Amino acid sequence: MHRKILTAALVISCLSLVSCSTNNSVEQPKDDLSQENISDPAVSEAKLQEAGADCMAGTAVSGRPVRVVSTVAPITNLVGLIAGDIGPIVQGIVPEGTNSHTFEPPPSAVATLETADIIFVNGMMLEDPTLELAKANAPKAVICELGTSSLAESDWMYDFSFPKDGGKPNPHLWTNPPNVLPYLSTIRNVLVNADPTNTDKYDANYVLVSRLVMNLDDAMKVATATIPKNERNLLTYHDAYAYFARHFEYEVIGAIQPQSFEEPSPKDIAALIDQVKSKKVKAIFGSEVFPSPVLEQIGKETGVRYIDVLRDDDLPGEPGDAEHSWAGLMKFNYITIVEALGGDASAVKAVSIDAKISDKATYLQ
Repeated sequence: MHRKILTAALVISCLSLVSCSTNNSVEQPKDDLSQENISDPAVSEAKLQEAGADCMAGTAVSGRPVRVVSTVAPITNLVGLIAGDIGPIVQGIVPEGTNSHTFEPPPSAVATLETADIIFVNGMMLEDPTLELAKANAPKAVICELGTSSLAESDWMYDFSFPKDGGKPNPHLWTNPPNVLPYLSTIRNVLVNADPTNTDKYDANYVLVSRLVMNLDDAMKVATATIPKNERNLLTYHDAYAYFARHFEYEVIGAIQPQSFEEPSPKDIAALIDQVKSKKVKAIFGSEVFPSPVLEQIGKETGVRYIDVLRDDDLPGEPGDAEHSWAGLMKFNYITIVEALGGDASAVKAVSIDAKISDKATYLQ
């Protein structure tokens, strides 16, 4: 059976809401994505090509539902939406609100991994303990690193929490809509590879979810334009917005959580206080899941408002709610950022995050 394969190159080339004139694509939303934000999987980089080949290494599963395991909740939701109610069983393995960088899977996770046909991880060295456990206990499963297989290593970003000399890039691609599109196309391709009889159904879900991603992207561009460029400054608890900032033209002036995931030094804090004052920062962004006394201290010493509700990968709402989704997470964070910096977030508020797909994935709480 011929299986259609989607690539980020096709995402960029399909510029209308109708299908491209090739048998290798499905309907794509209009977009204006640039090469700096999404890398073409055909780029000759060994790591990119190897990760892409690993994602497509599986064969069709017959006689039972495809068993899928995923890691952080935003990825679990993206997988859950492409799978919908078609048949795959999707199980998240990293509890929401957990530090995914340091999460050590419990022994009970082995049983889940052992029975998986497909294991989706972000990659880019985010979930190393989980990835190693998967490789050791699920040798026959397809282990697909969505980030590693979609962004060329030359486009990886390094920053305060992820310095280049530490060897680990910033892995938070999912906070930037353009970087999510190749995640979706890869998820779709891997599921079609395992369940080719339902290709048309996966395609239909892909179209709905990718359109939602682009709607949020378009709305955030409109909202961001209401903030003067010199006021788009982000000081956050965790460096989760590097790719977002590059795409939407914000400046990340710092993050409190260093590479060690411990508290920053007094010298680092003093430097951040000076930056907040010199940049005339309007708001300091903390994490709802990981309260930061240091950010609160900086806010008090500079007289800048401290906003402690941003989320990195803890979805709002409860499983089954439309808000409990990647789109719900991004919409909440985008509105919070724009309004805190004095902008108008009405364009983002107007975006419907209901993909009209039943997400049947299981999320660990």
